[in-house]
Amino acid sequence: MSDRDRSWLAPPEGVRRHAPATLRNRAAIATMLGELLPAAGAVLEVASGSGEHCAYFAEHFPKLEWHPSDPDPDALASIASWCAGLANVRPPVALDAAATWPVGHADAVLCINMVHISPWAATLGLMAGAGRLLPPGAPLILYGPYREAGVPTAPSNEEFDESLRARNADWGLRLLDDVVEAAEAEGLVFERRVAMPANNLIVAFRRS
Repeated sequence: MSDRDRSWLAPPEGVRRHAPATLRNRAAIATMLGELLPAAGAVLEVASGSGEHCAYFAEHFPKLEWHPSDPDPDALASIASWCAGLANVRPPVALDAAATWPVGHADAVLCINMVHISPWAATLGLMAGAGRLLPPGAPLILYGPYREAGVPTAPSNEEFDESLRARNADWGLRLLDDVVEAAEAEGLVFERRVAMPANNLIVAFRRS
């Protein structure tokens, strides 16, 4: 299965979900997080999905306190299951990026594979929420596939985009310039773009 397959696999006898792509991308993402995250503090993960990324990162960055979130009740149950027993992970909270955020503080915000699998309003809400929540110099870190002006889109990403739009007309790969513009409107300064495996990107911003 390629990294374009975002399907859930959930055993019928349990609440844990499994997103196959997490096993393939988590180590590469963790390497970049080591460069971008603060040495200590609270990391809010928006749209934590299955919870597998949060559990993996919490073990690799034990000095950070991880705050997973998701708007889906089934995802919250899966996150709680994957992260059970990890002392540096807070209980997951229900958070819709496009709505009011029930979180008062974070030293970093991480969002993996949400921007393209949600309406554009969710991305605007993500930028607004991070802009309100983060202190100056703190990072917002995104991961996922994007379109880039002047850069040919990989065939696998084109196929993925078509499949997303067939499922929901409000979903699809976003133009990176539009994402940067939305972030900078909320006081988040573009810092770096890093090419990742399977035609994905890490996109990092800092609160001004």
